[in-house]
Amino acid sequence: MFLGEYRHSIDNKYRLTVPVRFRELLSEGAYITRGFDRNLMVLTPKAFEALAENIIRKSMTDPLARALRRLIIGSSSRLEIDKVGRILIPNFLCEKTRITNDDEIVLVGQGNYFEIWASDEWALQQKSLDEAEANTERFKVLDLSTSSG
Repeated sequence: MFLGEYRHSIDNKYRLTVPVRFRELLSEGAYITRGFDRNLMVLTPKAFEALAENIIRKSMTDPLARALRRLIIGSSSRLEIDKVGRILIPNFLCEKTRITNDDEIVLVGQGNYFEIWASDEWALQQKSLDEAEANTERFKVLDLSTSSG
């Protein structure tokens, strides 16, 4: 499971070193795509294929489904991890997320995938998540039970 937060730099060729704990989960490669919050998502092949199949099953006549297909499927690339543990982030994805070379990048585990953020964008997310009262209001509609039964 992808857990935790890591800070790394991206080099001038848009290569990013993946944390060792994340690398272990990407032994079969990975897919990268745009996220929903000016970030990127990196998924294992199994997780990406499940997501893609779900999106593809949606009706092509539905404008919302077509937009989602463009956002996720149309922005996806297959990734390989090189021998020193780096991935190459496609330039078009960097442009969409305001990631520039030689930036500090934040990688955030999300369970079955991880996110990549430009550090200034992640700071904005953190500011929003630090509002305890707002969190109580916005998350109360979700079932966050910890019991499995």
